[in-house]
Amino acid sequence: MEFPGFVLLVLLPTLCVPGVAPISFHLPAQSRKCLKEEIHKDVLVTGEYELAEQSGLETHLQVTDSSGHILYSKEDAKKGKFAFTTDDYEIYEICFESKMHSGNFRVPDQLVMLSVKHGVEAQNYEDIAKAEKLKPLEVELRRLEDLSESIVKDFAYMKQREEEMRDTNESTSLRVLYFSMFSMLCLVGLATWQVFYLRRFFKAKKLIE
Repeated sequence: MEFPGFVLLVLLPTLCVPGVAPISFHLPAQSRKCLKEEIHKDVLVTGEYELAEQSGLETHLQVTDSSGHILYSKEDAKKGKFAFTTDDYEIYEICFESKMHSGNFRVPDQLVMLSVKHGVEAQNYEDIAKAEKLKPLEVELRRLEDLSESIVKDFAYMKQREEEMRDTNESTSLRVLYFSMFSMLCLVGLATWQVFYLRRFFKAKKLIE
């Protein structure tokens, strides 16, 4: 039996702002909803989820990358946390799939609450402070240092993408120019051949000298 499904695209960066409440949505029975986001390489991602109790339903949670590698999977997910570190810059997907037990015909939609953080916001600085015996001011400085490093990496990545796009545009422009020149040469060659061909044809028919 195939489950009808659709994808819910959400801008997850908004979830990483301190103090922002978790995102919530309703998951109908026999359906699948996914949230996607592009994340940089070597970035810590943490998530916390909670699903409302709903009899007759079993919801599966799965976190995968664009290659289909499973980073986290939970059968009959109800409440929990997950964490992983990205291996490369790509799109990561968090999917909830609702399966209805046989014999149930009408089941209300299930409420899903999800909070996702990555980068600096995913770091637990309380544990870092305890492990390294840091003072509150030192912890705040560490957080600001990590935040600055993250911003620098983002700008470096945007600069790299801008350079790649510029190189692609220049390469495309050169190809278009070369193709246009080649097309013009082909047209001139074809027109010249037609002139000589028609001239020989008319001479053979003795229509011209």
